[in-house]
Amino acid sequence: MAFYHPTETFALSAKTLIVPVVSTANVSQLAADLLIASLSLQSIGLFDSRDLVPVIGGREDDQEGVTTPLELFGRDGVDIVVIQQRSPALKSRKQEFIAALLEFIQASHFKAVLFLSGVDLSDRTDAQMITPTYHISPPNSPSWENTPLSTLAHLPIPAYTSPVVQRPLSATNEGLISFIPGGGLTRRMLSSLPVGWPIPTASLLQFVVEGDNRADASLMAAVVAKVLAVDSLIKEWKQPGSWQQGLFGTPQEQTLYG
Repeated sequence: MAFYHPTETFALSAKTLIVPVVSTANVSQLAADLLIASLSLQSIGLFDSRDLVPVIGGREDDQEGVTTPLELFGRDGVDIVVIQQRSPALKSRKQEFIAALLEFIQASHFKAVLFLSGVDLSDRTDAQMITPTYHISPPNSPSWENTPLSTLAHLPIPAYTSPVVQRPLSATNEGLISFIPGGGLTRRMLSSLPVGWPIPTASLLQFVVEGDNRADASLMAAVVAKVLAVDSLIKEWKQPGSWQQGLFGTPQEQTLYG
């Protein structure tokens, strides 16, 4: 069974793919929401979600159909496409999911790929107080020069190093990438890029703490837009309508507090 099922005729080659990894505070998913809404991106394809926790929901703005665990968003005239992942990979299917995702990325001939991830703020060191945003350059990524990721070399976004003692390292590339507390599958995904991987790849990480993370998501989305030079297409940042429907739970009954 195919991993990706396009629902619209849309050329993916020469686009930059944004992949939010399920991680601390879901900040990357929230940032993806803001990019999708602010750039007026539409669902253009669905992914086989057998490797993910099942989830289903209504679509934004009373659109027909339902949302699924993994979808792709884009539109003509915008050089980025955005995956939205709404549930994590099943514990027993993590590597299968990563393999399918990387195969899709390579087969689609994207111009570049940018992974997004949160990092647990409680593990941040004093030296990492200067900025909440960092980047990773995977060891098997081609050069970023003359690609949509080249801006990373000129922005004040430091390279990420782990704020905690490393977990035991295996004899794989995972040992070459710093441990990311709260980073979900980010480290494993970046470590799974094979030798000869043809697509320039990077990851943006942001230190966050669980809570109302709308401001954190706004910062991450703004950084992504700046890095990929789509900020000029955004006249104002828009929150999706679903954020108004109990994004962080329904309000508590105030009589409980006297």
